Amino acid sequence: MRVLDLMTTEVVTVTPGMSLKEAARTMTDLGVSGLPVLDDQGRIVGIITEADFLAREAGRAEPRRRRLLDALFNEPQVAEAENVEQAMTLDPVVIYPEASLTEAARVMVNHGVKRLPVVDAEGKLRGVISRADVVAAFTRPDDVIEDEIREDVIRRILFLEDGAVDVKVADGVVTLRGTVPTKSDARLLEELTRRLDGVVRLDAGVEFEVDDQRPVE
Repeated sequence: MRVLDLMTTEVVTVTPGMSLKEAARTMTDLGVSGLPVLDDQGRIVGIITEADFLAREAGRAEPRRRRLLDALFNEPQVAEAENVEQAMTLDPVVIYPEASLTEAARVMVNHGVKRLPVVDAEGKLRGVISRADVVAAFTRPDDVIEDEIREDVIRRILFLEDGAVDVKVADGVVTLRGTVPTKSDARLLEELTRRLDGVVRLDAGVEFEVDDQRPVE
C-alpha cells in the first residue's frame, strides 16, 4: 500500500504572509499542531508548528496545547505584523505519494514527526499523511485480510481454484504456499497481497510451484 492510498487530500494550509495570530487561531480551531505553508504556486515552502510558537512547550500533553495556543494569540506581545514566514520551519520533511506506508512510518520515526506533507515531483502539496493513518492501515483483523486475499485476489482476480494457494495471516504477516499457472500469476499475487490494507509484510520465504503444464509467461 502506498501513501496516496491513505493520505488526506483536503488539507488546510497557510501562506507565508499570514499573521502568526491568524495561524495560531487556525491551528486551535482545527486541533492540530502544525500547518503546511504554501507559496502562490501551491509549492510547500515550510511548515508552521506549535514548536515554532512555543518551543519550550513542545511535546506536552494534547489538552495543554489548546490552552497554550489560545493564550498565544490573545497575548499583546504577539504583534499582528509578525507573519508565518518569519517563524516557519524551512525545508520540512516531506514524502512522495508513491512511497510505501512502511517508508512513511520510518520517516516519521526517524524525524520525530506525527504527520508528513505529501508532495509531487514539483514540490506541490498533494495531501498529508499522519501517524494515525499509518496505524489504522495495520489494525485490520487477520481473518479479514485472509478472506480478502482468498476471495478478491485469488478467486476474482486470478481466477484460481479454491485450495490452489494456502493463505495464512498472523499479526498482519502473510504466508502464501501453493501452485499457480504462471510466473506472472505468482508475481501478481504477491504484489496485490502487499497492497492490501493491514498487510505488514509478505513472508520472505514464500515459494510458488509453477504448473509446468501451462506456458510460462
